[in-house]
Amino acid sequence: MSISHNKDIGTKQKALAINLDPKIYGSFAEIGAGQDVAANFFKAGASSGTIAKTMSAYDMTVSDAIYGALKVKRYVSESRLMAMLNHEYNLLVERLAEQRGDNTTFFAFSDTVSTLNYHKTNEAHGWMGVRFQLEPNGPFNDVVLHVKLLDNDSNLQQQAVGVLGVNLLYACFYYNEVPPAFLLSLMDELSRDRIQIDMIQFDGPSFEKVDNRLMSLHLVKYGFTDAALFGPDGENEQPSEALYKKHAVVIRGRFRPIINVHMDMLNTGVKQFMQEPDVDTKNVVVINELTLQSLVERDADPTAEIDEKDFLDRVDILCSMGQTVLISNFHEYYKLVAYLSKITSLKVGVVLGYPNLEYIFAEEHYKDLPGGILESFATLFSRKVKLFIYPTLRNGVIMNCLRFYPPPHLIDLYRYLIANNKIEDIRNYNENNLHVQTDIVLQLIKQGADGWEQFVPAEVADMIKARCLFGYPCRVDTPQQIGDAKESAATE
Repeated sequence: MSISHNKDIGTKQKALAINLDPKIYGSFAEIGAGQDVAANFFKAGASSGTIAKTMSAYDMTVSDAIYGALKVKRYVSESRLMAMLNHEYNLLVERLAEQRGDNTTFFAFSDTVSTLNYHKTNEAHGWMGVRFQLEPNGPFNDVVLHVKLLDNDSNLQQQAVGVLGVNLLYACFYYNEVPPAFLLSLMDELSRDRIQIDMIQFDGPSFEKVDNRLMSLHLVKYGFTDAALFGPDGENEQPSEALYKKHAVVIRGRFRPIINVHMDMLNTGVKQFMQEPDVDTKNVVVINELTLQSLVERDADPTAEIDEKDFLDRVDILCSMGQTVLISNFHEYYKLVAYLSKITSLKVGVVLGYPNLEYIFAEEHYKDLPGGILESFATLFSRKVKLFIYPTLRNGVIMNCLRFYPPPHLIDLYRYLIANNKIEDIRNYNENNLHVQTDIVLQLIKQGADGWEQFVPAEVADMIKARCLFGYPCRVDTPQQIGDAKESAATE
């Protein structure tokens, strides 16, 4: 029987269902926001069937004594959460496995959360995770997530943490076979203006077929967050931790596929960013951004579904080249800059092509803003940000900042941005690349035409050929075909 998300099951019902399941038994350890998750299980009734222990090591010295001292004193962090899960799960199994291990699926739930302080000057967020068995004496699995708390009241934030924790534990035991249902259920009895989930990671033998990069995509697609990040190893990263006190250089594209033009834009743009006097060159993260809009075919129905294989193909190539990837719902650049500026106070660089400069100065894109283009520019350029413009070839003319003429009433504004070092042309680019267009390269790949390889990095060409990516016409033998071929060769 297929498992689907039942959004009509309330928090109390979920907690009671777990309490009444004789196999599920474990402990709760919560730091910072009180015992709100465990409290839901106590209030639901029959909690003695589920809860072995609850605790809160609120004092930092006590926390260090139990879970180990932190090298970096950030107690609301993934490293602290993992230390909590390791300690609590191992202790549970050590003490109870002999007594009830043959009939019990153990779990350890942990969270470390910072709600709003009295002056409401801090970022309210937290880490939450479950380590759990699905079979008695079986191996454990982990699900870890990061949540931003958006309520303007600490009591409401604590309540949201309690609901989310119940949803997470319930999903681990009842939705573990269907990741989309798992994700959707996390928002039961919550709204997206109360919390954002910007990172989730599935690990363990029960999740071998789960691709965490797809889970990042789903978080953005479902509206659980505006952006999700993962590193060159394909592992999900929490943006605030990955970009903490770092400069960021972002290049946006479809990357279908990544071609030499993209690499030239990236290399030259990053090089110029590094030359800025207020940039620490040892503290820079380079990000390749894919927007949801870029994951749908050009001219396709706006409601068209994203091709998940195509998404993973693009990401595989980017990650193989050592790139960090951001998936976002930021169609406008000012939204991207606003997002990054909340994470890091250091300078941000945005590398973009000349057509995007024209797009930024087109007022029709800001009709929904009360302040129009000036409101968007206040967000885009008031931060420590600089745009690096890669030129475009049109009718034999190289178009760059010097040849850009905005509408007459915006000319003075444009000159102001140039004079104040907010916009700069990319120099020392490879002029040969200006003749190359991604859509044409993609068409050549689909046709299997001779010579398309010269327009992409060598390692990208090898991956496209080996895996028949982006419609490249080649044959991939199935295991059965390979076996038949070996058998045929042996009889000859």
